[in-house]
Amino acid sequence: MTVEEVKALPVAQKMQIMEAIWEDLRDRFEQADPPDSIKRLLDQRRGRARDGSAVLLDWDSVKSGIGRA
Repeated sequence: MTVEEVKALPVAQKMQIMEAIWEDLRDRFEQADPPDSIKRLLDQRRGRARDGSAVLLDWDSVKSGIGRA
């Protein structure tokens, strides 16, 4: 599937694909060796979550807000 084909998909189908990709990545993350740039980004985000400076939203809240913006 090309990028242009993905862009042409309905939003609901894109969300289903994104959820499937995230689930697959989550399941494989421990086996993967992400690049240093991704490791730094994740470390920064974990640090902000730990020190309370990040705004954390649960997935249901995010999904319900999509399309209203």
